[in-house]
Amino acid sequence: MAKPAVRRETQWVPLTQEQFRERFYARFYDPAFDGVQAELGKVFEKAWDGYIVYRKSPRKKPAGKGFADPKFELPIEWLETRAAILAAEKRQKDPKSPSRILIVNGSTRSEHTCPGEISKTRRLAQHAQKAIEALPGHEVDFLDISTLADEPYKTIYPCKACVSTAQPLCHWPCSCYPNHALGQANDWMNEIYPRWVAAHGVMILCPVHWYQAPASLKLMIDRLVCADGGNPDPTTTRGKDPALAKELELAGWDYPKHLEDRVAHDLGVFRREPHELVDELRVVDGVEAHYLRVPHQHGDRPGADVDGAERARDARGGQRRALLEKRGQPPVTLGVGLGGSRQALPGLTSAHPTHLRVIAGDNYRGRAHFGTVQDGRPVSARSLDPDAEEDMIGWLRSSASASGCAT
Repeated sequence: MAKPAVRRETQWVPLTQEQFRERFYARFYDPAFDGVQAELGKVFEKAWDGYIVYRKSPRKKPAGKGFADPKFELPIEWLETRAAILAAEKRQKDPKSPSRILIVNGSTRSEHTCPGEISKTRRLAQHAQKAIEALPGHEVDFLDISTLADEPYKTIYPCKACVSTAQPLCHWPCSCYPNHALGQANDWMNEIYPRWVAAHGVMILCPVHWYQAPASLKLMIDRLVCADGGNPDPTTTRGKDPALAKELELAGWDYPKHLEDRVAHDLGVFRREPHELVDELRVVDGVEAHYLRVPHQHGDRPGADVDGAERARDARGGQRRALLEKRGQPPVTLGVGLGGSRQALPGLTSAHPTHLRVIAGDNYRGRAHFGTVQDGRPVSARSLDPDAEEDMIGWLRSSASASGCAT
């Protein structure tokens, strides 16, 4: 087999020193910094040198045991994130640990910045948090996307789509950031990855922004691509060598599912994309995932015309049941509404017995309706565990906006 080509068209052209200076000093526009211009000048010179020499990861150490090349140096920050993920995986698999639900408030609105009031999505998420924490043997990790808007130096950087060069080039966890040469530090995903790994279930609630997810939530979802087949050993690609990554995939790649056996509790704001996300991460039962080898072609994915919501709605048994059958607690019955149908998934058992599928919103004709699905048909979820009596969606919906842009 011929080696696949690495397609390039242009040479990298760095910023001029004056362009770099303008961007650097923009962070210090406040007159309070006028008295430390000499000190800032010294910092600028170091930052410029790091950029033009391109010191992306200035602190590294040998990868160590467990890697294909233990002597190959990897960024210390990446190794620290990997260690946090391994610790989270250990907690997640401990049968004595409480059921841990990651609740994601997907709205960027914050009462502490320009909007001036709390988002309806956050209020809904807080109600869900109270309901779950009231159940015995449960705990909630509340991931608040709105802190991107009201906390300094917290960022989720965009996915660079390394996976479209070759799957092994997309490392788990992501190694694209931080990039100190470009000043791309404080990447929040280094904290978010372990929080997803530690969860037994994930509930994402978000508003509709122009018929889609808020950009901040989409950043996180994009960066989770490395959980779907990502390469846990960057030494096999010598860091970011695209030619090596292409050869590695074409020689045979097993596309590891790093979030397998989690239960999505689920997204419902969009028409297809969220369902396809949880399909690909294998956090929905019985959904098939299709893979395309991308190193040497740019064609469409097999099965791309299959409606993701339809697949999620019709999924049965499969992976979720295989996970739950390993555990020995009383069954949980869950009522689900997707695409206008109502279906039950009876007989599920788990040592972490609450498995919610909550539809947070719907964008039919541009309107957001918490607790409804397409065409405004209601969704209900009863019997979260044998002792729960509330209708979850009805209980949550009481605090949500019935129509309009519920952000």
